[in-house]
Amino acid sequence: MKIPVEQITQSPKEVKFSERIEKLNSLFAKEKYRDFQFPPMLDGTLVYYRSGQELFFHGAFGGKFEGYCSRCLTDYSFKVEKEFDLVLVPSPSRSERRIEELKREELGLSYYSTDMIELAPLIEEQVLLALPTRPLCREDCQGLCGGCGANLNNEECACNPIAASDSRMAIFRTLKVNR
Repeated sequence: MKIPVEQITQSPKEVKFSERIEKLNSLFAKEKYRDFQFPPMLDGTLVYYRSGQELFFHGAFGGKFEGYCSRCLTDYSFKVEKEFDLVLVPSPSRSERRIEELKREELGLSYYSTDMIELAPLIEEQVLLALPTRPLCREDCQGLCGGCGANLNNEECACNPIAASDSRMAIFRTLKVNR
């Protein structure tokens, strides 16, 4: 979705959008990450307005995503509902740019330098920020057995607990306690 800067007025406008995000699937495939699969389209709402040269966006989106559990390696589905706020300010000219420390109030800002605001990369960024840092099919996922590879969520492990334990700790099994 593209919005011309001159059409952004001081009075808020609300629009419903449907943005293509399948580019994220190819990005994750290219990087050989299999943690998430994204739907081809993402639906949401967006309210935008301006104050002087600053452009304000408040939006929300939701969708069903696919994940690949990092503990048990199974595919699962999960919903993401997220609200976001963006502030775009005009890009400083080259003469105004200097290397200095960012101020706290500048941390949430993004810049624009064209007459058209392209929302797709901004929404893709918000989708990535909404994802869990570690994909888990459920909070109490027990994962896979380190010895036999059994999914501990679905079945009992067939390993001998002593044989499957860490061999570096074997010396401690020979100790006699309370002799």
